[in-house]
Amino acid sequence: MAESSRETVFTYAAPSLKFGSGASAEIGHDLRAYGVRRVLLVTDPGVEATGHPARIAEQITSATGAEVVVFARARVEPTDASMIEAVEFGRSEGPFDAVVAVGGGSSIDTAKAVNLLVTNPGDLMDYVNAPVGRGQAPEHPLLPLVAVPTTTGTGAESTTICVLDVLALEVKTGISHARLRPTMAVVDPDLTLTQPAMVTASAGMDILCHALESYTARWYADYPAKQAEQRVPYCGSNPISDAWSEKALSMLAGSFRGAVNAARAGDDPAEARTVREQMAMAATFAGLGFGNAGVHIPHACAYPVAGRVRDYRPEGYAVLDGDEAPIVPHGMAVSLTAPEAFRFTFEASPTRHLKAARLLDPQGAVAATEGPDLLPAVVATLMRDIGIPNGLGAVGFGAGDVDGLVEGAWAQQRLLATAPRDVTPEDLAGVIGASLEHW
Repeated sequence: MAESSRETVFTYAAPSLKFGSGASAEIGHDLRAYGVRRVLLVTDPGVEATGHPARIAEQITSATGAEVVVFARARVEPTDASMIEAVEFGRSEGPFDAVVAVGGGSSIDTAKAVNLLVTNPGDLMDYVNAPVGRGQAPEHPLLPLVAVPTTTGTGAESTTICVLDVLALEVKTGISHARLRPTMAVVDPDLTLTQPAMVTASAGMDILCHALESYTARWYADYPAKQAEQRVPYCGSNPISDAWSEKALSMLAGSFRGAVNAARAGDDPAEARTVREQMAMAATFAGLGFGNAGVHIPHACAYPVAGRVRDYRPEGYAVLDGDEAPIVPHGMAVSLTAPEAFRFTFEASPTRHLKAARLLDPQGAVAATEGPDLLPAVVATLMRDIGIPNGLGAVGFGAGDVDGLVEGAWAQQRLLATAPRDVTPEDLAGVIGASLEHW
């Protein structure tokens, strides 16, 4: 590519951030600046049962005098049907002056969809990314959205993305626009202390893949030059996103296994709080990185894995979801093809892949050669240590499913465009086929 035809600009954006123990008690104070009279609070049944949403609603009313209307039926791993239900509730119960999301990425993404569609005309599929949906941009500004994560992983409090399953197509996709980014992220590590072990492991793998994928994404200056109106939130790896991703990887190296072990053992709350805080910080840092650089092959492959699940039900998720539906949690789905995806992308940027492996394994505990096998070995070892299933085969997929999974991943062109190497369907088949078992 001629030098003059390369991109010379990268973009960076982030919500206002409030981080720390007790931060969720100050949301009412923060909303006062918006003169709110009616607030919609979005959560899910499992989080509602913890009492956090009711407490936050009470504090908002006490600080602002506003009425808080609660929608507590967000679905873990949202579908088009669950989001439409939430949107219909928002439209029928509105108008509102602000939206507050309390929960994991599923609640935050549901709140993003509601916020979009209570302020803009049309239906959900008008805004879902092409080619699955019509990829329409919002016409009007959205309401202030305060995102309060209760899991350590998705980074949804920082991003412009809203993810959902389209049931009829058996595919996971999303809505992507800068206006979806929350106005404020309130990250209170205390809200994550009751997170079950498998939720901690799966959500943590989402942090890991956010950091690794954004760090290994196509460099922003390797894209063709763009006009201002052509720029999208995912602009490729860049100096600012790199700094967030590197720090997230370093923090995961020191806290991830400990956080999962604490959740399994029910350790002393003080000890658990330390590693939970580190995980919450890593999730936020990774979100600030990938929310601008983007993610690529593991996330593209994860969408059909989650969308085509038949009968897998991980421990800890049935209670949170409120039903017995089969589910491959998003972070787990992303991780299942990650080792092979990073083996495939190694040749595009060997130095970055090796540095990422050293950040995750600073003591060199994983025995592998300093080449394309090192990062996959580090990731697979971590997956095994924290109890992530051993590849796609362990969640119910076989060789006969590869073509269907490739078809679903190939539809995620927005993500595949961020990969550091050009990707073909045959490449995806190689990654997915080699991911049926990792060890």
